[in-house]
Amino acid sequence: MDNPAGPDARQPDPATPSGAAGPAHGAGSPAAPGPPGPSGAGGTAAPPPAASPAERVAVAAAGRALPTWLAGTLVFLASGAVLVLEVVALRLIGPYVGVTLQTSSAVIGLALAAIAYGAWTGGWFADRRDPRRLLAPTLVLAGVATGLTLPIVRYAGEALRGSSAPGVLALTAAAVFAPAALLSAVTPLVVKLQLADLRRTGHVVGRLSSVGTLGAVTATLGTGFVLVAALPSSVIMLVLAAALGLAGVGLGLYLHRADRGASDPAVTARGVTSLGLAVAAVGGAALTAVAPNPCTRETAYHCAEVVVDPQRAQGRTLVLNSAAHSYVDLADPTYLRYGYVQWIAALTEAAAPPGTPVQALHLGGGGFTLPRFLEANRPGSDSLVLELDDRLVALDRERLGLRTGPRLRVRTGDARVHLAAEPDASRDLLIGDAFGHLVVPWHLATRELVADVRRVLRPGGRYAQNVIDHPPYRFVRAEVATVAAVFPYVALASTPAAAAGRAGANFVIVASTAPLPMADWTRRLAGLAPGSVRVLDGAQARAFAGGARVLTDDYAPVDQLLLAGG
Repeated sequence: MDNPAGPDARQPDPATPSGAAGPAHGAGSPAAPGPPGPSGAGGTAAPPPAASPAERVAVAAAGRALPTWLAGTLVFLASGAVLVLEVVALRLIGPYVGVTLQTSSAVIGLALAAIAYGAWTGGWFADRRDPRRLLAPTLVLAGVATGLTLPIVRYAGEALRGSSAPGVLALTAAAVFAPAALLSAVTPLVVKLQLADLRRTGHVVGRLSSVGTLGAVTATLGTGFVLVAALPSSVIMLVLAAALGLAGVGLGLYLHRADRGASDPAVTARGVTSLGLAVAAVGGAALTAVAPNPCTRETAYHCAEVVVDPQRAQGRTLVLNSAAHSYVDLADPTYLRYGYVQWIAALTEAAAPPGTPVQALHLGGGGFTLPRFLEANRPGSDSLVLELDDRLVALDRERLGLRTGPRLRVRTGDARVHLAAEPDASRDLLIGDAFGHLVVPWHLATRELVADVRRVLRPGGRYAQNVIDHPPYRFVRAEVATVAAVFPYVALASTPAAAAGRAGANFVIVASTAPLPMADWTRRLAGLAPGSVRVLDGAQARAFAGGARVLTDDYAPVDQLLLAGG
């Protein structure tokens, strides 16, 4: 054990008799002067000042440091758990407020705030209480808070649904702040226990800081690359809550065994507290089981659900992140429920003689409605679908009757990466349907992406892109300007209310290097529900864009543009 008195402490000579000032002095030897006493005589020392409560805590804890392996394990676990919470929190709140730059920033910012608050609070308590009494209850309480996160987010998410900044911040705080703050209090408690010798302060603090960072890095990579792909977020959270609770109870038992020789009534109280908090963690798991769950199937990117249409026996709606995304009729692939899908289908009919096969590329699969429509309506057509989410494709096969083959192929992964690998002038039709109502991959909205689309299309080929926006339509205006910066011929279809600036809706941007078949397309659109669609052609579409700035890889604030329209 290191000397708890510090580097300046002097140990008495064991050969010196008790009370002697040093070796005996012979004749002629000068006597060592002592400090003056109350009467002015030398050799009488003044009594030391009384120790403060904080100093008494420090002295009591100094001789009771944790084993090095245990101290490192606790810091590694606590720091790693914070990062698991941070990664999973984005998935917990995503179905309610979207996965945007704002939500990512809120998760990171509030997690950092929780870390700062927890570290400060943990250090404050470490100076005023014995850290050995606090560590186990803190871990168990962090487990309770983690277990309660799921029901809290699910109930609060229903009330805070939307993309307003206050709602995003409130829901994020509900998801991460309490458990992250509690976990962040663990490290200063452990550090205080290990600082028995001030000569080793740098070594102890540096080692534990390094271990904590290693835990955070391990948790970040492990959660992002392994856990999220293998387990639902709810399972990750419940396992984490159980692990923290068990770690706290186990630590409490270990410390109880180590301290039972001391006459410390707080030891028993600490064990009872830890057990009570563990029971509370089980209650949190029970609340999770009855809380509303927006996901029946969780993929790496979506909360997905397939809903049976009560009005149409073979109708199925694919719901992604709590919003209807696609509609599929299992018996009739030519049945198209949603207006924007009908508008794109009408364009494909106007672009080539009836029944003629086309070579199509789809950015985003969803429910695979349009690829199956082309397969049924234009036999021999070739459709390649670039879909990010392989588990969504598996759900399509399982619940939506998707059958792939030589003429309908799927390539999973990032659409832009795969698009760059496509040969020049190889497609007649390219359909972009990767934008949701809350989630827009910004790198699929830039001029560089549109330029790659033009490269892949044959001369005269058509590009149709679905966009969802609300007044004042800052995003769709910027996207029209972006497409018009690459293609000479552009048109825009939407509902009359949206075209007049009065409502949120789907917009379909159509572009080509050759004049668009506007007469045939508008004639086919007129055959749909009367008054359901309005088309802005050429100059009208460019006027709709106004002075919107072209989006580029260097400047594409898509989330901010959408937030302004939400």
